[in-house]
Amino acid sequence: MPLASSAVASGSSIGVGIIGLSASGGWAAASHLPALRALDGFDIRALSTSNPNSARRAGEQYGVPLAFGSAKELAESPDVDLVVVSVKAPDHYANVMAALNAGKMVLSEWPLGKNAAETRELAETARTKGIRTFVGLQARTAPHVQFLRDLIADGYVGDVLSTTLVGSGLAYGDTVDQGNIYLLDPSNGATLLTIPFGHTVDALTMVLGEFADLDARTVTRRTTARVAQTGEEVAMRMADQIAVQGVLESGAVVSAHYRGGLSRGTNFLWEINGTEGDIQVTGPNGHLQVGPITLRGARGESRELAELPLPAAYELPALADARTSPAYIVGHAYAGIREDLNHGTHRIADFTHAHHRQRLFDRIEAAAKRN
Repeated sequence: MPLASSAVASGSSIGVGIIGLSASGGWAAASHLPALRALDGFDIRALSTSNPNSARRAGEQYGVPLAFGSAKELAESPDVDLVVVSVKAPDHYANVMAALNAGKMVLSEWPLGKNAAETRELAETARTKGIRTFVGLQARTAPHVQFLRDLIADGYVGDVLSTTLVGSGLAYGDTVDQGNIYLLDPSNGATLLTIPFGHTVDALTMVLGEFADLDARTVTRRTTARVAQTGEEVAMRMADQIAVQGVLESGAVVSAHYRGGLSRGTNFLWEINGTEGDIQVTGPNGHLQVGPITLRGARGESRELAELPLPAAYELPALADARTSPAYIVGHAYAGIREDLNHGTHRIADFTHAHHRQRLFDRIEAAAKRN
């Protein structure tokens, strides 16, 4: 039995170790660290980086008592119950496997693996070992997305006829930061399809149901990108345009288009059209998993969309001050993890779900190759 099971059963805090919490900042420092510190039931006990010196600096900066120079050391620490893997996508496999081999619960950023084979192996390893796992598809636990799901289930729009989605991926455009050049190589698994489109389509399917049938186009329109810091031109090896059309299991029609970079016009718009009403979801860019998110709707005799305020029941008071930060949605995911561990539920996506979602992307890529 994973070590964390006894900690949860006794009601004590879950000891967390974060792989990739760097003194130079980054996603773990901006999201995981403040989210965990805002919530009861978690205790950040350890971190690891690429070497002992950088780990020591990060430990001192963030006040984390244990600092390790390798993921293996962190995972094997008896003080760690839950290993959080917050590194670049190509490095997920090795770090997640270190946690699984140590018998520890693990939360991995999305995508779980850089390809279908890695994702499948990690899911099968966790299942064989009987280890609780979680994957960072946090758009599905975003309060506004949960509210949207309930509105649809409660019949706000009636029967869903169709849904239309357009989004901009921020990265994958005409410029790229030096540290993000790896995003432009599809072999690293961190593509426009898997990250911004992937997070959003995962939420779409949670709200409206899975695809029954689909067709797709993936196209590379920009052949190069300029490195922001140096002006160097680097090759764009992956698709910067994704267009998916299909039909959901409910019969609703889907049209989705993601493009790299940012538009001077609409950067995120998701509309759901039904027999009784319509809902519009907007945000500043195509990363629904980061937010912020606004819902507007109208139904019945109403012809003008109006904002649908988020009911207080969907909020967490501990995260009230983080509404505009990356920690807000990540914090709701952690609250769901704690609830799952306390009650034996499975609300938060796990590695089996990650494998299931990866198969959808495989279907999209296969459809694009046929066209």
